[in-house]
Amino acid sequence: MNRLLFLILFAIGACGQKTPNNESDAKPNIVFILADDLGYGDLGFLGQQFIETPNIDRLAKEGMFFSRHYSGSPVCAPSRSTLLTGLHTGHTPIRGNSEVQPEGQLPLTDSVETLSKIFQRAGYVTGAFGKWGLGMNGTSGEPINQGFGEFYGYLCQRYAHRYYPAYLWENGQKVDLPGNDWTKKSTYAPDLIQAKTLEFIEKNKEKPFFLFMPIVMPHAELAAPDDELFKKYKAKFGEEKPHVAPQGGDYGPEMRISAYQSEANPHAAFAAMVERTDRFVGEVVKKLEELGLAENTLIVFTSDNGAHREGGADPDFFDSNGPFRGYKRDLYEGGIHVPMIVKWPAKVKAGSSSDQVSAFWDWLPTFADILGEPEPAEIDGISLLPSLLGESSQAHHDYMYWEFHELGGRQAVLQGNWKLVKYQVKDSTKTTLELFDLAKDPGELSDLAAQNPGKVKELEALIGQSHLPNKVFSLFDQ
Repeated sequence: MNRLLFLILFAIGACGQKTPNNESDAKPNIVFILADDLGYGDLGFLGQQFIETPNIDRLAKEGMFFSRHYSGSPVCAPSRSTLLTGLHTGHTPIRGNSEVQPEGQLPLTDSVETLSKIFQRAGYVTGAFGKWGLGMNGTSGEPINQGFGEFYGYLCQRYAHRYYPAYLWENGQKVDLPGNDWTKKSTYAPDLIQAKTLEFIEKNKEKPFFLFMPIVMPHAELAAPDDELFKKYKAKFGEEKPHVAPQGGDYGPEMRISAYQSEANPHAAFAAMVERTDRFVGEVVKKLEELGLAENTLIVFTSDNGAHREGGADPDFFDSNGPFRGYKRDLYEGGIHVPMIVKWPAKVKAGSSSDQVSAFWDWLPTFADILGEPEPAEIDGISLLPSLLGESSQAHHDYMYWEFHELGGRQAVLQGNWKLVKYQVKDSTKTTLELFDLAKDPGELSDLAAQNPGKVKELEALIGQSHLPNKVFSLFDQ
């Protein structure tokens, strides 16, 4: 073969080969948006009548909605622990909001596998912006030790009760906020966190990235800037009964960081915070579109647990838990059944939905599957990638399990449409058992335990085998 013919044939062959820069082969960017205490019914496309959420509604229209998705826990830290580790609350290391003084929560161990570490091994740039709650700076649980190359926000979820904190944390360094000193309120922390989030996307536009956005809103306290959003809802709701904080709630010399401030317009403040969350979602989508990244970016939107009632919040007024019973801290549906949307233009059918029963611990194996990376042994999650791609090969959970260590101890198990809820588990003389058929009774109004003793016994056995003892988080009195 002469040299000219060889070069021609080589060029033809090379043109037919896929290269790493081919868009269909490029690693997808992942954006995981986690709202805080947002109820199932707080979104427009799920029936919210008072609050506008056009950007999240658009995500649902352009992506897939999972109608039976569950958070990892009915409270913050353990819910995040299940998300990162792929382990439900009977197995995950952090099972409660255990506080550390003077600041922070009990840290994740550095030996635990997390989905963010998997992203790093796959060559991704990783960043987390918002509320952490899984370990302070200098501990095994700080973000840099759990697979995040960049962090900006609240390391301590107790400090995240305050929207005008004196400081935030950036990559292990304390950053003072202008005009804020626990007595004066000038700088609204979520806006600074959002700016850092958009900056992360901009500076990593040439690399595959995993962006974790644990947004603080609309967690109490009720606090919104006096901008056009707040004014809009003040006009909508008119004069309100104010929320008056107990001693130590308001900013000033006697302020307790863990408390919540007074709010003259609690409904307006809550609505403005939810719509601000929606605005942040829209800004991220717009940034991705402007940079030409939207087609190859998978976006997840969900909430860490159900609607809360702290600090003057009024979920009954907003019908925040939608058709469900219960609130944050409950293992009824209202505490753990959360909205979940996935948009991935290249792969997920727009306007689709799935009734696949799924939970936070499914995300680690799902992302490992997408990346082609091995998942840890003996995790509780299953990959949701077949559901995302509309394939029939989707695996299913035999059952799902939750436990909660406060309020006397609570456990729940879901198998098919049968759900067993067990309260006051720390004191066997007070323990209650309720059985519900969610297909007929999604609001969990009719307890069928007395009529189905065999099913109760069967599900109780699943509860028993799902809980592994934990020295720090003891579910039962010793």
